[in-house]
Amino acid sequence: MFEPTSRYHGIATASLTLQDGRTVTYVRRRFLPHPGDLMSVGEQVVAPGDRLDRIAARQYGDPEQAWRIADANGALRPDDLTAVPGRRLRIAFPAGVAGSLSSGPAQS
Repeated sequence: MFEPTSRYHGIATASLTLQDGRTVTYVRRRFLPHPGDLMSVGEQVVAPGDRLDRIAARQYGDPEQAWRIADANGALRPDDLTAVPGRRLRIAFPAGVAGSLSSGPAQS
């Protein structure tokens, strides 16, 4: 259903039948992995005016991979990661990639 590079890849779906008989399929909740379970591959220092998508483009070659940086740093509010220039961000492989301690994102 989702590309292998999506944060939602591999997460189960569920269905709900509405009162009018229509069935709605949705992706189950994605829980953040524990940052310590992810294999660190580097570090990036936030520069003035940096954005997470720009850092992801530099680090992963794809701005849509900003979620990986958020996961590696335990961010519930990703914009907070670039709010202070000089902050060091951990760059890591996502859960489920060889070398990571976790086998994948938790599913409910």
